[in-house]
Amino acid sequence: MEITIAELVRNGTMSAEMAATLWAAVDERRSFLTVAIPRFAGKSTTSEAILALRAADIALHRVDGSEEQMERLKRARLGGYLVVGEFSQAPVPGYIWGEPVQRVFETLAAGYSLQAALHAAGVEEAIRVVTEGNGVSDELASAFDLVLYIERFGEPPSGEERPDENDASYWRRLVHLYELDHVENGAPQGRTLFRWLEDNDQFEAVETPRSFSSERLEERTAVIAELASSGHTGEADVAETVAAFRSG
Repeated sequence: MEITIAELVRNGTMSAEMAATLWAAVDERRSFLTVAIPRFAGKSTTSEAILALRAADIALHRVDGSEEQMERLKRARLGGYLVVGEFSQAPVPGYIWGEPVQRVFETLAAGYSLQAALHAAGVEEAIRVVTEGNGVSDELASAFDLVLYIERFGEPPSGEERPDENDASYWRRLVHLYELDHVENGAPQGRTLFRWLEDNDQFEAVETPRSFSSERLEERTAVIAELASSGHTGEADVAETVAAFRSG
């Protein structure tokens, strides 16, 4: 069973307002990069929970950046999201680096949005991985609208990491939600929307989005908060509630 955005609010990974902002972003097909440290910090879990909020007509295309696949998508102009498992040199299926990454960015001009993930210690380092690490130009890297930076805390009782990002011994926080205006000289230019305050384990709203609509954000926040507080955090409950909101 997939972990939903409502469950991520219930377990404290993010606030309801942050979740509502991400929901609004995916409704407008905004591209986002999910960044985390260390391993098993929940990049895939968080990304999939956000993508699950999209409208039914927004397709997902899980890509490997191969030349044949990218050319086919350019010709087809199917719309929706290109989804990359991770920008990484690790020999793992779905992880890509270098030229395949460049081809993915070049394909966006055919009408696609992008969701990708990588390991980095913050927003600036993440953008450097995209530009300097993978040879993506500032202009193409500017396709991202949001960068999410997650940190994982805690260790399993044995003291040994296990390859399961859903291990209950771990806890996570969406430390930084950043809106990217553009990339300049390999560095992000934009603003912090939300940040996590470690001292009191609270999330602080800093600014409202500028690149996409924050209309009905309070209503979205209330919907997510109600799901989380009532324990109705399953996939069916969230999907039904989101669909009702969208049609209302």
